[in-house]
Amino acid sequence: MSPTPHRVRRRTAALLALLAGVAAVVLPPQPGARAASANGPVPAAAQWIDRTTVVWKDARHADAQLEFGDPAQRPEAGQGRASGRIRLTPGTLTPAERATYPHLSGYPAFTVDPRDRALAPAALRGRLVATQRTADGRQTATTGVQIPGVLDDLYGTRAQHASLGPVFHAGRPTLSVWAPTARTVALELDGRPVPMRRDDATGVWSVRGERTWTGKPYRYLVTVWAPAAGRTVTNKVTDPYSTALTTDSARSLVVDLADPHLAPAGWATLRKPAPVPLRRARIQELHIRDFSVEDRTSRHPGQYLAFTDTRSAGMQHLKSLAAAGTSHVHLLPAFDFSSVPERRADQQRPDCDLPALPADSERQQECVAKVAAHDAYNWGYDPLHYSVPEGSYASDPSGTARTVEFRRMVQGLNGIGLRTVMDVVYNHTAASGQDDPHSILDRIVPGYYHRLLDDGAVATSTCCSGTAPEHTMMGKLVVDSVVTWARQYKVDGFRFDLMGHHPKADILAVRKALDALTPARDGVDGRSVILYGEGWNFGEAANDARFVQATQRNMAGTGIATFNDRARDAIRGGTPFDADPRVQGFASGLYTDPNSSPANGDPAAQRSRLLHYQDLIKVGLTGNLADYTFTDTTDRRVKGSQVDYNGAPAGYAAAPGDALAYADAHDNETLYDALAYKLPPGTSAADRARMQVVALATAALSQGPALSQAGSDLLRSKSLDRNSFNSGDWFNAVHWTCTGERRDGAAANGFGRGLPPAADNKERWPYAKPLLTNPSLRPDCATIAATSAAYRDLLRIHATEPAFDLATTARVQSALSFPLSGKDETPGVITMRLADLVIVFNATPQRQTQTLPGLKGRPYALHPLQAHGADPTAAAATCTPASGTFTVPARTVAVFRQG
Repeated sequence: MSPTPHRVRRRTAALLALLAGVAAVVLPPQPGARAASANGPVPAAAQWIDRTTVVWKDARHADAQLEFGDPAQRPEAGQGRASGRIRLTPGTLTPAERATYPHLSGYPAFTVDPRDRALAPAALRGRLVATQRTADGRQTATTGVQIPGVLDDLYGTRAQHASLGPVFHAGRPTLSVWAPTARTVALELDGRPVPMRRDDATGVWSVRGERTWTGKPYRYLVTVWAPAAGRTVTNKVTDPYSTALTTDSARSLVVDLADPHLAPAGWATLRKPAPVPLRRARIQELHIRDFSVEDRTSRHPGQYLAFTDTRSAGMQHLKSLAAAGTSHVHLLPAFDFSSVPERRADQQRPDCDLPALPADSERQQECVAKVAAHDAYNWGYDPLHYSVPEGSYASDPSGTARTVEFRRMVQGLNGIGLRTVMDVVYNHTAASGQDDPHSILDRIVPGYYHRLLDDGAVATSTCCSGTAPEHTMMGKLVVDSVVTWARQYKVDGFRFDLMGHHPKADILAVRKALDALTPARDGVDGRSVILYGEGWNFGEAANDARFVQATQRNMAGTGIATFNDRARDAIRGGTPFDADPRVQGFASGLYTDPNSSPANGDPAAQRSRLLHYQDLIKVGLTGNLADYTFTDTTDRRVKGSQVDYNGAPAGYAAAPGDALAYADAHDNETLYDALAYKLPPGTSAADRARMQVVALATAALSQGPALSQAGSDLLRSKSLDRNSFNSGDWFNAVHWTCTGERRDGAAANGFGRGLPPAADNKERWPYAKPLLTNPSLRPDCATIAATSAAYRDLLRIHATEPAFDLATTARVQSALSFPLSGKDETPGVITMRLADLVIVFNATPQRQTQTLPGLKGRPYALHPLQAHGADPTAAAATCTPASGTFTVPARTVAVFRQG
């Protein structure tokens, strides 16, 4: 999988398949990881890690040197010697160097001759190679040199405090860019170059402009040695710290985000919904275009401004969720990305009569795929400019409309009681290298911003050109960008894509910077901004190989949450990447309602696995606490960390808030589609809906934060698509308004829009085809409405009961228990006591009775919000206080409260 000029292929969650407790992900060979070729990366086995030390993986003997420059090249003023050599002698890494570069500790190290150390700044601004020669001067080895470490040593400490991009003082802009290896940098403005001045201490180039520059397009002209090109080039590059852009990101714009003309009415006095601690957050994950593109009640389909259409079906539904207890909307990437043409006139559309095609046809996906590289749709995980809103969601992609309209979107969400989370992707860029126009960072400081493997190739384990936030100035870019979104756009939270590829220190630096923001000085309380991310452990950084990662276990105790895949897999069954998608779990009928898949094993194996899944879910309900102690289904007294999850500890959290519960998200099939594969084919639409609520409840009623994909409460389907990053509106749009059988022939929830795109689903077509025409998988409007209402009842219970706000492991240990856990536990039923609540999760197709002798004589009754709620089946749950017996209908979650 590799980037192209028009489309970056979003990693399938197969990349995360091995997130289930494995050390690393093994991927097919990727173009970015090849050895060097005529058009590829230059091998660079030597690494200049600081001004005193070079590490060379393949060094074979003691004599080595760094050779720089071209003898024929004339030095420019202030650049020192144009060419020369830097002598190296055999050495060792210091303890500090070993700690900073653990992955290099086994390689030969060389010490830079003290007499030559002053040559480093000049050597870094031209061609640089490491060579070895014999005593008679014959060259025996040569390689390129990786330079991020020495750049950080020479410039990073001082440059990390510099203000970059356009900064305004008294109406006049100063534009600054960090380019320490550049020979010259100029500003291209009004079609002419404007010289910029270099600060030799920081490597920052700056120019102060006039008031008349405001609003004008600009680029930087960076003259720099490009190893991939093998020559000095002049790159015309937009500003990595851009605050505004022209259409399709062709130019940066000189814009002050504090300009009052960019503030919509009421922006300065915006009243936000009351903040909630992360451990209480209930989050809806939503793609901006999915939200409104097929909502006929929206006046701005597919745009930021759709969130200002307060009477639209989508906004009314979000408002109802907010009233029930949803606290945040998590927006999939809304920063500037590369994969969608921003002008509507340039966006292609499928030319087939999609509504006329059969539910199980291949033609829909074929037609969508033909235009996928140039249509209006992508998830957006291909960053271009990290701190500018994406233009394709704006009414006008050129200029500052996107700034104003993004702010209006935040206002609209805040106005209905929802805070806003941004999905941020600092772990990779859309491209790297010299030739791709979407390579911005790498054409300003070649070889710095991306993580390089030991041979000099750019790491691509994230699917694309992986960045290196462990490098000072990439880490600074992450912090500065997040602070920009929080201060200038009043964003209330951030979800970090592949956060495990970041150093823990980088994410903690983000937290520290946010905590410093105050309402009086910055217009925002940074301490109320929530942070969470994907703490997966894989790739070249796995197992803390290069730094202490921001992974699940490492982030415990920081107040920054990571996604809890343990409970997710137990709820759904198997993993999202099983060859047979019918592998069942707790909420999909394992053992209690088996399907015909041989992958589930015999009844004994199913029972054993189901009971273990129940232990995983119990740990999840505690907030995935490592030290929470309970009796597991084998009658052992265990901690959460002693419950096995594919060879890794299930519990890893130090406190509620460290782990984020979820049953589905944008990656992999929607929950409805996963259950479509896993439940027996004859399961009725009503029973499928009830199992949907059971699955959602295991996250909604857990300690700690929880997330659900938008539309899951409406049984949202993507027609079984497991990776819809590029599947267009046809497969992705949310259907907020139920009109029964849709005019396009699909079910009211979007199921049956044809076979899902072949690229990521074809091996599952034999399983998918008979399902797409199965009438039991086509819920009617009443079923969809009832599902959403039942889910909202559970959200209300969570929002109104203080027992769901336990802040410490000790408090959870004291208040939460599983009184029927043990070898005699009922398969398919989890009974949880939480302070004065008893919650029974009955995932079986039969009514279940659970007797708790310790509660005999206690005055328990069904919670009023269910007894008088939307779900008549749940309302039929009963309690017999005299015996401490709780009776719960099939496929139902019931909450009882002591009166």
